[in-house]
Amino acid sequence: MKKISLLTIALTAMMATATFMACSSDDNNDNATSNVERYQQAVDATVKAQKKHDKAILLVAFGSTWQQAFDTFDATKAAYEKQFPDYDVYLSFSSAICINRAAAGQHVAKRNFYAPNYWLEAFGRVQYGTIVVQSLQVIPGEEYTRVINYIKDFANNSNGDLDDKYLSGCKLYLGTPLMADYPADVDNLAKELNKKFSSYASKGVVAFMGHGNPDTYDTYKANIRYNQLETALQTYSTNYFVGTVDQPDNYKNNVYARMKAAGITTGKVYCHPLMSIAGDHANNDMAGDSDAPSNLDENDEEVSWKVYFATAGYTCNNETQLITGLLEIETVRNLWMQHTTDAINGEPLDFYHSKNPE
Repeated sequence: MKKISLLTIALTAMMATATFMACSSDDNNDNATSNVERYQQAVDATVKAQKKHDKAILLVAFGSTWQQAFDTFDATKAAYEKQFPDYDVYLSFSSAICINRAAAGQHVAKRNFYAPNYWLEAFGRVQYGTIVVQSLQVIPGEEYTRVINYIKDFANNSNGDLDDKYLSGCKLYLGTPLMADYPADVDNLAKELNKKFSSYASKGVVAFMGHGNPDTYDTYKANIRYNQLETALQTYSTNYFVGTVDQPDNYKNNVYARMKAAGITTGKVYCHPLMSIAGDHANNDMAGDSDAPSNLDENDEEVSWKVYFATAGYTCNNETQLITGLLEIETVRNLWMQHTTDAINGEPLDFYHSKNPE
């Protein structure tokens, strides 16, 4: 079973360089500078053609290479266009791996995505007066930090080609991840998840699989949101559990240990990804067909949640895999959209003036 780890992503991104995060059907051009400019020209053309307002929303997702995920992103963009009719809405991927694999047509027809820096640069070139960047991350962890850094680079004209007068007056806003704040965001998500999955919790365990960050990537100590969410969900039903792919001490074997401690040793286990979309992790790490674990007390990354809990004696099979992303649940998607509204109604970011005091 193949899994994209944060470490692999980070190393690949470092080797590719931060700006080389775009794709094209022509992968034979070895001139990196020419490629970067070509990607920028493609985004510039898109923005010029689609610009209808003076305000823009940039949705920033990690990315995926699965059609279901692409459909979810498209539906999310359409929902934003309906909810924010005075804004032009664009979508970007932050993962170089996902961008390149989408361009290569892995699992799906070839499709080009571009990294946030290209979109922000294009926004600056057409001089949008208001720019809202909305993080589609679940927790405020490593990927969210990258989103913030993209905005800082734009505000401080990292390419040196934007008009400083424009930048000094451009209003920048940042919409936070799904569980940015505690307890409000966590409680709101728990409430909506319970509405959606209470019927399953009445018949067995509902195990949510989040991504999580390894210790070295646990920016803002955001992993605790998964533990807080499990606690909030269990106020509705003790059959809710929340584990992750990468958070230490909160892997599937740790979820199993908590289930046993609660006296739940048999019955159905429904698995659902606690991620914005259902992609590689949902289809492989959660619901994939893998070899059985040799030791239930250890976390073997190559063993799927489905196979792990089935081996542990629970009814966990294809029928109990609920493979939908959080953005596919309208009421949960609305929580992200409320974060966008809250950002717009708040104070603009001061990234330009903090570096360029007037």
